[in-house]
Formats: sequence, structure tokens, C-alpha cells
Amino acid sequence: MMAIAFYCMATIMIVAAALVVLMKNPVHSVLFLILTFFSAAGLMVLLGAEFLALLLIVVYVGAVAVLFLFVVMMLDVDFASLRKGFANYLPIGALVGVVVSVELFIALYALASHGAAGAVIDPVQQGPGNIKAIGVVLYTDYAYLFQGAGLVLLVAMIGAIVLTLRHRVHVKRQDIFKQVSRRRKDSVVIVKVKTGEGIEE
Repeated sequence: MMAIAFYCMATIMIVAAALVVLMKNPVHSVLFLILTFFSAAGLMVLLGAEFLALLLIVVYVGAVAVLFLFVVMMLDVDFASLRKGFANYLPIGALVGVVVSVELFIALYALASHGAAGAVIDPVQQGPGNIKAIGVVLYTDYAYLFQGAGLVLLVAMIGAIVLTLRHRVHVKRQDIFKQVSRRRKDSVVIVKVKTGEGIEE
């Protein structure tokens, strides 16, 4: 059963990867790209690397979806025509959803049958789980390198913000120090008005 599941997911992944390039519609290409990532994650689950499969789904599938939405929002897109074309994307989206559901069912069934039949000879089940093993190695042997990678990403993020920041003239900006150091006598004016008389602006 494991071999059948492997060949099914590998075939789907290759076909979906080819359709990413061959599709003319970018929405269809993104849907097939998500299907490719899900198929690769299914293969990793079959190999016992469930943590890598989870990272692939969370990071890549999430990043692709967010990136596509970001590009759509940044471009000058006619949302009225986009809503009209929703029915055209529905069959492809439904096909991708069905294939992903079938892949998940095949992977879970293969793991359940393989675990019931060969749990003794499975090398993954004899040691600690993938998440624990990766966590122990990452936060002991490579702790300083992990922190260094985080600092590199932080510097890259700050650099991107600095490079894209543009100060425009005649634009009101928030001065936090001025707001915090504000005193009552600087912002409140008590005006004594006589009865029957108004105040001049």
C-alpha cells in the first residue's frame, strides 16, 4: 500500500508541476502549484518526515497564497471582472480540492496499514519523533547559528523598510514623543464667557 500511495502522489506531483508551467491562466497555475506542494508533503509523510511535511504546507502553501493575494491587491485589477470570472475558476479549484482530499486519505490509510503491519521494523518509530529530534539539534548544537539567521532576517527586513520608505511633504505624521510629553496646560484652554455673550473664533 505504501508503494501504491508513493507512485500515486509522485505522479500527481509531476503532472501538477507540469501544469503550473503550461497553464496560461495565472490563477490556475497557482492552484496547481499548491497541489504540487501538497503532493510533496504527502510524500514526506510517507517517508516519516511529518515535521517537514507540515513546514512545507504551512510555509510554502501559505506563502504562495499570501503572495498571490498581495500581487493581486497591488496591481490595478478590475475586481468586478474578477468576481465575474469566479465561476471559471471553480471547476479547477474543486478538482484540486478533491485531489488533495484523496491524497490525504491515501496517505493516512497507508500509514495506518503500514503501522499495523510493520511497526516493529519501522525505524522512525524506534527513536524520538522528528519534531523533538530537530528541536534538540537546532537549539543545542546550532543555537547560535539559528539566532544569527534570525538577526540576518531582521536586518534584511529593516533594510527593505528603509529603502522603500519615502517622506512626503505636507503629510501629517505622528510624533509619539510629543504626544507622550504633552501636558495639560499645553492642550487645555479655559475661557471665561460672560452670560449672554459668545466667543470670537
